[in-house]
Parts: sequence; C-alpha cells; structure tokens
Amino acid sequence: MNSTLKLWTQLGLGTALAGGLLAACGGEAGGEAGGEAGGESAAVAGESGESAGGEGEGAVGAGGEGEGGVAAADAATDPVAYGIALAVAEAHVAAARDAYAAGNKQAAAEMFAHPVSEVLVEIDPTFTKLGVKDVKPLFTAASDAAFAGKPVAEVNTAYDAIIAALRQAATKAPKSDASSAKVATGVIADMIERSSAMYRQLASNDAYEPYLDGYGFAAVAASAFATHGAAIKAENPAAHARITEALALLKQAYPGAARPAKLPAEPGALSGASAKVMLSAAG
Repeated sequence: MNSTLKLWTQLGLGTALAGGLLAACGGEAGGEAGGEAGGESAAVAGESGESAGGEGEGAVGAGGEGEGGVAAADAATDPVAYGIALAVAEAHVAAARDAYAAGNKQAAAEMFAHPVSEVLVEIDPTFTKLGVKDVKPLFTAASDAAFAGKPVAEVNTAYDAIIAALRQAATKAPKSDASSAKVATGVIADMIERSSAMYRQLASNDAYEPYLDGYGFAAVAASAFATHGAAIKAENPAAHARITEALALLKQAYPGAARPAKLPAEPGALSGASAKVMLSAAG
C-alpha cells in the first residue's frame, strides 16, 4: 500500500474509503473496473487490517463493509464509522428530496428506500446497543409517498422527519478520544471522496442514479462543513482549506439534482482535491 493510503488507513478511514470507491447504492462506484475506483480501494479493503491503533481504528478491519460501503460492525465503537453511516443515509434522502422536487419521482422514491437495505439493516445492532429508535419506517414512508406521487410538501415533510431522526441518532454516537472536529473532518472527507468516486465513472455511465448518489454525498459534505467548519478551522486549518477547495469543485461538478447534459467538471481535479483533503485530515 502506498504512503497516502497508509495515512488514510491510520486516520481510521480505510474501509470507509474503500466503500466510497467501491460501493454506493450496491456497488455503483465500481464503474471503473480495474481502474482508479477499483484497484486502489481494493488494496485498502484488503490491507486495512494493517491499521495502527488510535481513534477511528474501528473503521477498518474486523467488521467489513455493508452493501452501502459502511463499516457497520465498527459503528458501535468508532464515532467516525458511525457518523459515516448516518451521513450515507442522509445523502440518499437529500438527493431524493431534490430529485423529487425536480420531477424525477421514480428515482426519488428508489433513493429514499436505498438506505434501508444498504445501511440501516446493517447497523441495526449498533442502534440497539446505543439506544437509537428504529428509523427504517421513516425511510419507507418517504419512499411510499414519492412512489404515490404525493405533493412535494408532503414528501418534504417525510424528509424532515428522517433528518430529525438522524440528528437524534447522532447524539448517541459512541465516545472516543477524538475531538468532535476530528470526527467531523473524517466524515466530511469520506463524503467528499464518495462524491468524487461517483463522478469519476460518469463519463462512461450515462445513468442518472450514480450522478444522484454523488450529488447527495456532496450536499451532505457541504451541510456538515457549514455546521462544523469553524471548529475544523480552529483545530486543523489545512484540512479546512482543502475541504473548502474540494467543496467548491463539487459544487461545480454537481450543479443540481438534475444531471446536466455535459459534465461540467474535470474528474481528475476532483480526485486530486479529495486526496488533498484526506492527507490534510490525516495530518
């Protein structure tokens, strides 16, 4: 494994990164078979057991990944893995809400439902251990509303209920020695990489769903940064600067929930920006 991946793994994001590169919505991010989205991430997944200790150690190794690319077995003890699981679920519903408002009702309905099988079933044992109420029915209700073509306001209400439940679940995050800023940096970095990974495959994949996945990951990264940016800047100015740069590129890459006819950003630039985020987060 090269030195960059070693740093990422030591940060406690090895498995999460592999998930971002290999899987989103059942493996869509693996569109570049044998290429950037496959080879390096497979190496991380295969060698993540080499990770040193420290906060975030649980995000790699023992538990493996759920279908949605989250370290489900580690979420009960690692706040980064736990936060990533919640963020992946939120990214799907954020994308679903905006897709529905844009008139893409079928895609929205499916996107609301995806976290149930891809994330939530996998972390049910963690939720039970931490005393988190089952949130799956909220996702199902939102999906049903979208499938039924309910008014946008009604779908938005279902979305709001999910977000409130996820925020409540976040208060039950496992404790560690990592600061809240460091945990937030790890989660944001993971969302940025997932969004970048999805974008890398779009040139050879004209499907809507990978774009929508990437859009959702970018949206959640931006939202989390708006909340935690000041704390991140105080603790790790370099990470703050690199995240700011990466989010600016992602905003260009994903101008809205509707996929543009021509991709507006250079995938390589996104990859480079994401790598800088990960390095600064590790440092």
